[in-house]
Amino acid sequence: MKSTHSLNIMKTYEQRNIVTFATANEKARKMQRDSIDWGTMNIPLLFRKMFIPTLLGMLSASTMNVADGIFVGQGAGSDALAAVNIVAPFFLITTGIGLMFGSGVSVVASIHLSRGKNKAANINVTQAFIVSLALMVILSATVMAFPEPAARLFGCSDRLMPYVRDYMRWVIPAMPFAMLMSMGLFVVRLDGSPKFAMTCNVVAAITNIVLDYIFVFPMGMGIEGAAVATAIAELSGSMVILIYMLRYTHTIHFYRLKLSIKSLMLTWRNIGYHVKLGASSMIGELAIACVIFTGNIVFITMLGEDGVAAYSVACYCLPLVFMVGNSIAQSAQPIISYNHGAGLEQRVSKVLWLSMTVAVVCGIITMGIGIVEAKTVVSLFLPEDTAANGIGKAGMQYFSIAFLPISINLVCIGFFQSIENYRAAMAFMLLRGLVFVVPAFIFLPTMLGIPGLWLAVPVAEILTLVVMIAYSFLRKILHVKR
Repeated sequence: MKSTHSLNIMKTYEQRNIVTFATANEKARKMQRDSIDWGTMNIPLLFRKMFIPTLLGMLSASTMNVADGIFVGQGAGSDALAAVNIVAPFFLITTGIGLMFGSGVSVVASIHLSRGKNKAANINVTQAFIVSLALMVILSATVMAFPEPAARLFGCSDRLMPYVRDYMRWVIPAMPFAMLMSMGLFVVRLDGSPKFAMTCNVVAAITNIVLDYIFVFPMGMGIEGAAVATAIAELSGSMVILIYMLRYTHTIHFYRLKLSIKSLMLTWRNIGYHVKLGASSMIGELAIACVIFTGNIVFITMLGEDGVAAYSVACYCLPLVFMVGNSIAQSAQPIISYNHGAGLEQRVSKVLWLSMTVAVVCGIITMGIGIVEAKTVVSLFLPEDTAANGIGKAGMQYFSIAFLPISINLVCIGFFQSIENYRAAMAFMLLRGLVFVVPAFIFLPTMLGIPGLWLAVPVAEILTLVVMIAYSFLRKILHVKR
């Protein structure tokens, strides 16, 4: 009886071991299946694992701005929509700081990881988080201390000022959270969790859309309701990022920094290098801010507040297209940086050509939608019976020509950034965002009239692409001669 009981216990124990072993094997197979190896995995498969969740996540994030525009335009009127466009440069500066630190530290950390220096990668990530957050808190506090001068700086008129004040009251204090989300997505993707990064964007987007509807329509809060919804969405997205960084990371972790003079000097050096590498991303956002700022002034001069409202529709579409191009560049970035750091240049070339192909396809699709469905797009934001709607319908087709060169330019600039050629990346961002676009806004309306207003951005992007092709061709010739 005793021996039979012992035998049963042994059988049960063996069965448990078999189940445990099978479960462990299944988990190991799943981890192997889901893991990302930057240096050996098939390039198309690796790019697809990064690109699909990154694109979906970024498109979800873009819906936050688009939803604001649609709900504000339909629920609060064209003046309120124009006011949101006045505040838009603040969003872009915030995102730009997040992209600058995120892309910069991602390149540095990728190279450290490719050489087995995990501690150095973690130190750089921690430094980037702390310094960027401190910078954004200072910037937000400064704008909140002087809201009206800040609004005037970006072209706000007396008629739009009440709307702008109501909007800024909530969105400016939330800027540090928006920056944390923008930067943190780079780190999450580098840690091998692109799907989690997508989830973060989706959570923020759904939160924003649901609250936008509730606050603007049933509660009747107008533009202020849209601002509250955006602030809560940015807070929720940044909290998801921080929870991941504190509890669920695989390779990248926060590292406790020392407060010695030597440690502070090291931080200063590392942050300087992050800024150098990521400055082109910041300039990219500032380029959009410059396009919006310059356009606001020119449109309000020639067409009044209705012109700014019509132009704001194009400005809502511009970041959406930018996100598509940027998702391609950001998906390729860790693959290129890792393999560049490991000296695997053949893999780098494969990623470049694959990402360029995807950029051309996406650019053609977005340009086609913008041209063919221009009237539908404008009517989403502005009621049919408004003067702003008529202005927007007449110009959106011209503006949409920019979407193809934008996609190609962003991928090329992202490539230069990923191989640590930050000078070229910054130069091309400056060309598309300042050097070409400001003169285009000044001279094209004089030459072509109202269509020239809408063609300024397409002309600037095409000229940048021509210069970039010439630079790449010359660089290749010089490399061959060496």
